[in-house]
Amino acid sequence: MFQDRLEAAQQLSHALRQYRDQNPLVLAIPRGAVPMGALMAKALNGQLDVVLVHKLRAPFQPEVAIGAVDETGRASLSPHAASMDLDPVHVNEEISLQLKTLKARRQQYNDIQAPIPVQARVVIVVDDGLATGATMVSALQALRQQQPARLVCAIPVASADALLKVQTLADDTVCLTSPEDFMAVAQFYREFPQVSDAQVLAILREQADTASRH
Repeated sequence: MFQDRLEAAQQLSHALRQYRDQNPLVLAIPRGAVPMGALMAKALNGQLDVVLVHKLRAPFQPEVAIGAVDETGRASLSPHAASMDLDPVHVNEEISLQLKTLKARRQQYNDIQAPIPVQARVVIVVDDGLATGATMVSALQALRQQQPARLVCAIPVASADALLKVQTLADDTVCLTSPEDFMAVAQFYREFPQVSDAQVLAILREQADTASRH
């Protein structure tokens, strides 16, 4: 049980300390992981940016992920989605909707700073937890195309299924706990408030300002 996302980020930073002197690029999945990524980038003497992927939601069950889409429009459906008898029209509409969200976010973020290149960097991808793992899988697949020197997946908590999926896609996976009684990410945090777009933008502005002063 973590007090909040920042406590989880502190524990992850400690577990990732071997990367401290390698100028890692910490890529947070918006929005929940961005405050975590900021703390980790500072603790590891690295840089912070975001990786834009979004889960695809099941019809009438918005909390259930059926897959994910990255900002290039590449979508992947989770294996369990095949058993849900999904309407292809719903899937295509959901992809279009979430892609629109990602493009709007990218426009906002580009006003603060351009995406930091991934190639030949140690890249640490962080999220606040994995239920199905769909979003992290999409992020890791998209980033692998950009040829990082080392691709690291960092999460405080994950379901056993999600952990197995991401371990095959990352060079190193750091997961602090993978409990058998996993139901939802939020159950492992005493405080788990929503992170707003405004908070994310403020964190990225602060990072950009700090970088410009150095």
